[in-house]
Amino acid sequence: MSNRVLATAIFGFIITFATDAQAANPQHLRQLIATKECQECDLSGAGLVRADLRGANLRGANLSGANLSRANLSGADLTGANLSATGLFGVNLSAAKLTGANLLGADLRNTYLMNADLAGVDLKGVNLQGAVGIPLQSAQPKQFYAWGVAAAEQGNQQQAIDYFEQAIAAKPDYAGAYLARGIARYQIFDRKGAFEDAKLAEKMFTSQNNQQGLITAQAFIQELQAPLEPKINKGKPSFTDFVGSLGSVLLQFLPF
Repeated sequence: MSNRVLATAIFGFIITFATDAQAANPQHLRQLIATKECQECDLSGAGLVRADLRGANLRGANLSGANLSRANLSGADLTGANLSATGLFGVNLSAAKLTGANLLGADLRNTYLMNADLAGVDLKGVNLQGAVGIPLQSAQPKQFYAWGVAAAEQGNQQQAIDYFEQAIAAKPDYAGAYLARGIARYQIFDRKGAFEDAKLAEKMFTSQNNQQGLITAQAFIQELQAPLEPKINKGKPSFTDFVGSLGSVLLQFLPF
């Protein structure tokens, strides 16, 4: 690329994000776009929406408050970077290195985290709703469960099932997650899968001497064994249709 073309590209990028990038160091911003090498750079508040930063070296960089929504950071090195309050909605962080990064208050909704290195990263207070590929070791089973409940209540049953499965993978005897997955499956008319999950939950609640959970699982099993009336096919059964009648019982399993 000629110097003139490169300069034009950088200038166009800066103009596009001039409003958002006022707090960032302009020289560092130009360096990042031109070379993708910007260790310990000051990019706080920068506007980097949809930026192509694949493989970028941002070790120790300050990206606090920056907007990187839908940017491509796959394979990027963000080791020790400051990403507090950073907008990362829909960002591709596949195989990115985030070891020791500060993600306090960051927005990681709908991000792609497959094979991302999140060692030593505190995800408390991070919005991960809809994120794909969250490493099992990066969150507690109850967090996966909570994300599943939230996804189900928003009508995204398949995503809810994925979260419940991650909760189960992290804690194989998580009876509440089996029951929750069963209810989500019921909502998408997978009655066979729902029944299997309900029976597993019933068995686990029994062995764990959880009377409330056992009663709930048995009530759900009874519901599944009832004949399916034709009028039900007019619309999907709501995720809360069943649990609502029992006082949103799924939420009672959050601490487990």
